[in-house]
Amino acid sequence: MKRLCVFCGSSPGFDPQYLEAARGLGRALAGASIGLVYGGASVGLMGAVADAVLEAGGQVIGVIPESLKKKEIAHAGLTDLRVVASMHERKALMAELSDGFIALPGGIGTFEELFEVWTWAQLGHHQKPCAIYNVAGFYDGLTAFLDGVVASGFMKQNHRDMLVTADTAAALLDKLRAYEPPAVTKWIKADER
Repeated sequence: MKRLCVFCGSSPGFDPQYLEAARGLGRALAGASIGLVYGGASVGLMGAVADAVLEAGGQVIGVIPESLKKKEIAHAGLTDLRVVASMHERKALMAELSDGFIALPGGIGTFEELFEVWTWAQLGHHQKPCAIYNVAGFYDGLTAFLDGVVASGFMKQNHRDMLVTADTAAALLDKLRAYEPPAVTKWIKADER
């Protein structure tokens, strides 16, 4: 793994554990010689994870749309900041540059980015791992909901299992390194329509 993409909030959230986890993940990435790809902001969890990677001597690529450059306050000290025309271009470039994806706590943008790359994996567009860093139980409700989606018959268990979950940076990186995509040749059978 050369680079991992981290999706996270442009806000720090209310619990100080979120900021500390973002910083810890940044240090863990740099310590493992894994570069960071992220949304390019200098604020919130986004800025915290980038700053921690940089402070630990790691490489950071930020990707930010021109329209968000001022709103999210583009990070001026990155290894590489790429300004793109749209959110679609941002997400495509982040995915192209990355060997896997991690979602730290965040809001609707974080969820949308995670679900999009996870959907791409389910459809076979890539075989990169998708993960959530469940800091202080932030994603407990989501993981329970997803298990309910499987129980209701709207998702296969092997697709649910594609979303890696851990509550420490070290465990998360171990799981991402060990990830093997499911071998699914056909995900909808004719008798299931």
